[in-house]
Amino acid sequence: MALHSLRFRLVDSPTSYGAKRRARRAAWLSNTFPDLAEMSVLDLGGRVGSWAGLPVRPARVHVVNLEPLPSELPDWAEADHADACELPAKILSRRYDLVFSNSVLEHVGGHERRRRMAVAIRELAPAYWVQTPYRYFPIEPHWVAPGMQFLPVPARVVVARRWPLAYTPGKSYEAAMRQVLTTELIGRAELRYLFPDASIRNERLMGLTKSIIAVRKP
Repeated sequence: MALHSLRFRLVDSPTSYGAKRRARRAAWLSNTFPDLAEMSVLDLGGRVGSWAGLPVRPARVHVVNLEPLPSELPDWAEADHADACELPAKILSRRYDLVFSNSVLEHVGGHERRRRMAVAIRELAPAYWVQTPYRYFPIEPHWVAPGMQFLPVPARVVVARRWPLAYTPGKSYEAAMRQVLTTELIGRAELRYLFPDASIRNERLMGLTKSIIAVRKP
C-alpha cells in the first residue's frame, strides 16, 4: 500500500512529477505551434478531457481512441472509436492542421502497425507531434520498474503481476501477458525511420532522455 501511494505521488496525482511533466509538455507544444489556438487537431489515442484544462486549447479537437467514447462532448471536440493504425475512410479523407499523439506509439502492437500509424500521421496534416517514452531510459515508465523493458517476456509478465509500483499489481496472468505484449518501447533510430521528415526532440529527466518526440512544423 505504501509503494502504491508512492506511485500515486510520483506519477498519478495532480501534483505529481508526471502531472508537472505533462504541463511542461503542453507548454512546449504551444510554443512549438504558436497558432495552436486556431488549429484543428487530430489526437490519436488521447482523451478529450486532456485538452479541456490546457492554457492553450486548439479551436477543434478530434479524438480517436479504442476506449469507450464520452457520453457528452464540448462544442469544440468530436470523438470516434477507431484504431489509429487502421483509420476508417471517413477520417483518412479529412485534413487537419496538426496530428498529435502522446504515449501511444509504443502500445499499437509491433513495428508494422507503428509504420501504418506513422504513414497516416504524415498524410493527414502538414504538422505533427508524436511523443513516446524512450526505450533506453533506465526506468520503464508504465510499471516504474528499473530495466523491465530489457527483460524476456516471461520475466516482464512476472514484474507486471508482482511489482508493487505497477498501476494495478496482482492482475491475472492473461491480463499481464496482454499488457506486456502490447507495450514495446522504441529508440531514436526507429522513430527517425518512421518519421524521416521530422526533427527528434529529447525530453529529459536528470540529464537523461526520458521520452522522444517526432515534430514536423508546417
